[in-house]
Parts: sequence; C-alpha cells; structure tokens
Amino acid sequence: MANCEDVIQFLNTYLNSPQIADASCNGLQVAGKSQIKKIVFGVSASLELFRRAEAAGADLIVVHHGLLWGQLEPLTGLLRKRVAFLLEHNLNLAAYHLPLDKHPVSGHNACLMRMTGAKQVRPFGLYHGGTIGFEGKVKAQPLTALVKKWEKACQTKAQVFAFGPKEIKSLAVVSGGAHSLLPQAIAQGLDLFVTGVVDEPVQEWCREGHINCVALGHYNSEKPGLIALMKVVAKRFNVATEFIDVPNPI
Repeated sequence: MANCEDVIQFLNTYLNSPQIADASCNGLQVAGKSQIKKIVFGVSASLELFRRAEAAGADLIVVHHGLLWGQLEPLTGLLRKRVAFLLEHNLNLAAYHLPLDKHPVSGHNACLMRMTGAKQVRPFGLYHGGTIGFEGKVKAQPLTALVKKWEKACQTKAQVFAFGPKEIKSLAVVSGGAHSLLPQAIAQGLDLFVTGVVDEPVQEWCREGHINCVALGHYNSEKPGLIALMKVVAKRFNVATEFIDVPNPI
C-alpha cells in the first residue's frame, strides 16, 4: 500500500511535469482515496477505461490523455459522466501528456527509439518552444524490419509511406498526432520519420522529400511510455500495477 500523495509527488518529479509547459493539466486531476493498493495505467481517460479499472480493483488511474486541458469547462455531458464515475467510486485520476512524450527513459518516443537499437540519440521536434521527440542513428537495416518491430511491440498495423531509402540509417520519432513535424525530419535529411497518425499532405511531403514515414496509430504509438512508467512505479512502491488496453484503431 502507498499514500496517493507520495505516488503523485514521485510521478511529478520523475517526469519533471512542473517544468514543462503543456495544455494538459499534468498531475492529479481528480482526487479519490488517500491510500493506494493498485494503480491502473491506460492511454486515454474514458468511461470504458474507468469501468475496467474499477472492476480490476484500481485506486489510482494514470493516463497520457487526461480530462483537463488548461481551460474551464462546464461539468456537463461526457465530462460530467466521467468525473461522476470517478467520484462515485472514489478513484484518483492522474494525467501526464508532454512529460510522458519527452521523457528520455520512460517516454513513448524514447521507448520507440530504443526498440531500434539507435545510437547518438538526441532531442528532436520543435514544438511550442521545446522538443518532444528524439532522433538517432541505427545500424543499416530494412525499413520492413523496423516496421515489424514496432507493429509487434505496439500491437498495431502500421501505415507506411515508403518514399525514402530502403535501408534505414537515421530516423526521428514523435508519437501521437505529430505529422506536422515531418518537414523538420526532411530538412535534416533523415531516412525515416515515425509518428502516430498522419494527414493528407504527408504522402507528397514524403515523395518530394525522399523520406519514409511510418504511422503506428495515435493510441498505439503512445502505449509504450505508460508500460515503461508502470514498471518504474512498480519498483518504487509496494502496490499492484496493471496496464489496461482499450483498443483504438486511430
């Protein structure tokens, strides 16, 4: 068992969330019971996740996409239903958005990059005055081999735009909805850009920029960080932990 305040303080410090400007209200968003026996990790706050977490015996739910995004919202409609469920079952909810994107060890992007065995890894992807992804060098390997690694790890089917080298030696990774950062990868002459979801301009950017792009799905590209963070928390606190997957094809 652990004190919820201690767990939240640890997460805030480990992820450096107070120092990271973000639209998300990172940290504890809804307060529940003070003593924690089990923590459930999931990608996005939703009634389905909350119901599964409550059924699994959770006291605290930690997500990447939370309920609060830096602006006042009336407690009506879907938001009211979600908050009401948490309060009714005395569940805590904590969220970490950009802090979990950019963390150098447990972040989504660091995890996806680590799967490639990349070297010379450094921050990549300017976004709101900071960087949120990583770039690195890899031992020359086929694009198809890298795609298979990510598909297996993230349990997803990737969308591939193969307009660059067939043998990959350099790449950048920015999970989620980061297709707008693709031109930065082109400007740096990288072989591959990896993200979650893409939009209409991406195909021709890739063709004209002679680069490959792999989209793993917004949801699926952001599972690795939650799983990595869960392992860190499990080692730090005497609590049960579980990652609950609410499959999402987007």
